Amino acid sequence: MRTRRQLLTAAASTFLERGYEGASIGEITHRAGLTRGAVYFHFASKEELAQGVLDQAVTTEGVRPQTLKLQELVDTAMALAYRLPREPVLAAALRLAVDNGVRRNVRTAWPDWIALLTGILDDAKCRGETLPHVDTGQTARLVMSGWTGAALVLDGVPDGHDLEYHVGTLLDHLLPSIAVPAVLARLDTAAGRGARVVAAAARETS
Repeated sequence: MRTRRQLLTAAASTFLERGYEGASIGEITHRAGLTRGAVYFHFASKEELAQGVLDQAVTTEGVRPQTLKLQELVDTAMALAYRLPREPVLAAALRLAVDNGVRRNVRTAWPDWIALLTGILDDAKCRGETLPHVDTGQTARLVMSGWTGAALVLDGVPDGHDLEYHVGTLLDHLLPSIAVPAVLARLDTAAGRGARVVAAAARETS
């Protein structure tokens, strides 16, 4: 597992700097400090390395169970926004996911993310947290699309705010259309929520 993590970290940093087409197995091997044999033992090709990086990005790491499932949805989106600029694997996964060349050869992580968020929303709807008309699958797709769009726009047009701030703003606009008023009033989308969620989870595991 340690060697695999080394390879994915090296691949992520290479994809971030060079892009998918510009990255080579040789450079990834050099950055990982491993032999080509070690690389091919775990990954048969550059495509498999890219797939490994994309798969690593589908994560709720740092998100703890909450009384309200919609708060878990918020925490998942905001914790990921906090982690993205701090973790090369996540940042590389986003770059790979929007690369047309990658999408022709590698399975994207979008369906996995949509399924994960749909599951959270399904639980929220069963608990009466959402309005009756809410289509959980479509809402999950909208959250994922909006989150990705916010990250891409911020990367090209920085404005002094971080991604977590923009994701919180996105949720502030979306949640009133899906949450029942009593639940909406209890949701925390304030700036810094993602950082606090990740820090609390780290304290629990330390």
